Amino acid sequence: MPLFTEQLFADHLTLPYPEAAVVGDAYYAAPVPDLPLRLRIDFAPTIHADRYDGLRLQIVHMEQGRIDTAVLSFADHGAFEARDRRMGRKPGVAGYGAFTDSRYSEDPPWLGIGVTRLRAAIDRYVRLWIPGAPPVHTGPPPLTAPVPQVRTSPARTR
Repeated sequence: MPLFTEQLFADHLTLPYPEAAVVGDAYYAAPVPDLPLRLRIDFAPTIHADRYDGLRLQIVHMEQGRIDTAVLSFADHGAFEARDRRMGRKPGVAGYGAFTDSRYSEDPPWLGIGVTRLRAAIDRYVRLWIPGAPPVHTGPPPLTAPVPQVRTSPARTR
């Protein structure tokens, strides 16, 4: 699987939908199992072969078929902001806010992707179309309580 799709969804996007699976290069989920609406996410292709510049989200009704499609641009959601800044890529430069699947690399072509803003956008989209869908955790990991410090300096004498 050259796009490492399962890794992206399982390890990076970590969407909270219990009934979900990756088939080929697409992610399928039933955010609310009792509803006939399903979520499908795959990579949004560009006019260049094997280059992708976002995620394509679709809401599919089990009987009526596709209801809506939206594309979340990697550039608009800062997914490759750090990489592009490091490489000096700016808007309008080839490869900005996108990745190319070389199909020969042992590493995912989207390595280093930032998913926080993508997760927030996926959450808004799913909750718009599928009321009752579990929320996607979009913030940083929760902070742990501070550990009490043991005093190690000698006690002051009077």
